[in-house]
Amino acid sequence: MSKLRTLIMGHKNPDTDSICAAISYADLKSKTEEGEFSPRRAGEINEETKFVLNYFKVKPPKLTESVNTQVKDIEIKHTKGVDKNISFKKAWALMQELDVVTLPTVSSDGDLEGIISVSDIANSYMNIYDSRILAKANTRYANILETLEGTLVVGDDTAYFNEGKVVVAAANPDMMEFYIEKNDLVILGNRYEMQLCAIEMGAACIIICEGAGASMTIKKLAKEHGTTIITTAYDTFTVARLINQSMPINYFMKTENLITFENEDYLDEIKEVMANVRHRDFPILDKNGKYLGMFSRRNLLGAKGKRVIMVDHNEKSQAVDGIEHANVLEIIDHHRLGTVETIGPVYFRNQPLGCTSTIIYQMYHEKGVEIPKHIAGLLCSAIISDTLLFRSPTCTAVDKAAGLDLARIAGIDIEKYANQMFASASNLKGKTDEQIFHQDYKKFLLGKTSIGIGQISSLNEEELDEIESRLLPFLVKLHENSEEDMMFFMLTNILEQSTKLICVGFGAMALVMKSFRIEEGLYEISDAGVIQLDSVVSRKKQLVPSLVIGIQM
Repeated sequence: MSKLRTLIMGHKNPDTDSICAAISYADLKSKTEEGEFSPRRAGEINEETKFVLNYFKVKPPKLTESVNTQVKDIEIKHTKGVDKNISFKKAWALMQELDVVTLPTVSSDGDLEGIISVSDIANSYMNIYDSRILAKANTRYANILETLEGTLVVGDDTAYFNEGKVVVAAANPDMMEFYIEKNDLVILGNRYEMQLCAIEMGAACIIICEGAGASMTIKKLAKEHGTTIITTAYDTFTVARLINQSMPINYFMKTENLITFENEDYLDEIKEVMANVRHRDFPILDKNGKYLGMFSRRNLLGAKGKRVIMVDHNEKSQAVDGIEHANVLEIIDHHRLGTVETIGPVYFRNQPLGCTSTIIYQMYHEKGVEIPKHIAGLLCSAIISDTLLFRSPTCTAVDKAAGLDLARIAGIDIEKYANQMFASASNLKGKTDEQIFHQDYKKFLLGKTSIGIGQISSLNEEELDEIESRLLPFLVKLHENSEEDMMFFMLTNILEQSTKLICVGFGAMALVMKSFRIEEGLYEISDAGVIQLDSVVSRKKQLVPSLVIGIQM
């Protein structure tokens, strides 16, 4: 049985804390609990985080853009594929044994070749009056032997009955000459003269019923004429009734216009298809087209969604797409409470600290797990990033103590390393306006007002001025088709501990001036502009709380 997989992931447009927290918490969970814990990211990694991962030689988490429920997330019927040459009788027996109404036919390479259903088998009996149906279906003698529980006396069981009709020899030999033709299959009893007549008339096969045998002479003649002899304990009537069940299923199975799904398909997308067709079961294929199992409407009832642990966020607007359909198990965060609704109770840990990774550092100690050197480096980097090396007002004594201890474990000079890390984040040359904007952009719902706030930090004032001149017109144009009522972008100078705030949207400038008690005479009130905010570097602890108060005023 495969282990349950849990995805651990941060918010869209992930920052260093979001990525490092996901990787580190996955490491801790893997060492303390059963199951598979996989760190993921919900967006592209920024330059600062790339520097951190490269420095500590850690692979970036796999990108997951949606956690909507996929076929692979729910239990499917792993009905084994069958060979297309098996008989109807064997197919029916398998259906009864497996309690299914559909069987997939699969090649030796795992490719889906077709499907056979109970209705297909029922439809095959509508052709029971066609005495040549057995030959048209190209039936193997092995199938006939299996169906009749017979014994091969003369002939080759790998050969095929593919010409002639099926005849029951109920008349005397004189009459048989009028209706037996070359290559027919003749069902008869133990009478020597009837067996001889059938062979001499060129029958492809004779089936001797009721357990009767064949004499040495009949065997010799059969070999000379190329006639197959099969004996069975069944009576003539039963053999005549069963013989059509020996046909291979490939003659009646569906091979064209099959409705199949891939295990990567989302349930929301396939429900519509399933609702518009009458099929009960649908084959599931992998990305290479190989057969995996069968899926039915009944499987939808057990859909529970992906198992997810959210780190460094708890708001739906910041979460990966499809979070409302996921089975959220835990939330580890240090931000204000947001709007995520969960299916059931969750483990929720929210502390007023400067960084989520500080919380995970605490959890390693609480569980008595030694922090690996590379994990210590990731956690320390996240704390440096979120607290601007302990300069941010969000930083607490707990964050600083954790950061210094993690630097010791990781074996780094924290001041020197922080400068390298910040310098990597400041390298914005060659990036488009869109790339810079989405590097760290979060959405918030403040009462009935929807706002978006982006932020970049730099050591270079000239670089920030250049980005300001580019981003102001970019935001104005972007806001025209956005869902947010207001959009803000923080250009934070790490050395000066200040922020230039780009404001876009009706009332955005006025809201900021009211929130920070800035005299209106100092700035022109318009729908777009830039405001200097001294000693403001934190989106979480300074800007968002101030805007909340401003909206309520």
